[in-house]
Amino acid sequence: MDVIGGIVGLGITAVVYLPIAVAIKLDSPGPIFFVQERIGKGERLFKMHKFRTMHWKTRTDGTKPGPNDERVTRVGRFLRRTSMDELPQFYNVLRGEMSLVGPRPEQAQLLDRYQNWQRRRFAVKPGLTGWWQVNGRKQPMQDHIEEDIYYVEHVSLWLDLVILFRTAWAVLNGKGAI
Repeated sequence: MDVIGGIVGLGITAVVYLPIAVAIKLDSPGPIFFVQERIGKGERLFKMHKFRTMHWKTRTDGTKPGPNDERVTRVGRFLRRTSMDELPQFYNVLRGEMSLVGPRPEQAQLLDRYQNWQRRRFAVKPGLTGWWQVNGRKQPMQDHIEEDIYYVEHVSLWLDLVILFRTAWAVLNGKGAI
């Protein structure tokens, strides 16, 4: 399902890649993509890809910027609001580093803060979308480890389909969910 979803996702979104790339370059200097080490299944590190939404070289403290953060570019605000900044992660899905559905990939520098019970979220591949994203996206990712563990303990094709449907609904309604 991930390979087919990754191919379809890249195919459908390919038409917006060039306009997004041009908009990012015109909005602020720096690379088009933001690449960051994240933790995958089995606590293996991988490089996650996103469209860059912040001014180049401004994010140094590892904190997630708020909606009015001056580090977020004008184009970046739009990309985040529509979840389009996440589209390059279909590449990670095709590489087998991520899944369409699963816990969000955690930042590598936060792994040493995890307690043993929290590490269970790394038993499955991280996903483009997941249980907590469709059940309360506004809170910080660290506040949703219980939802990630719920997903890990209840993984099924049916649950994945429910999450994908709810994600599509949220994105189409402009609430974002990825």
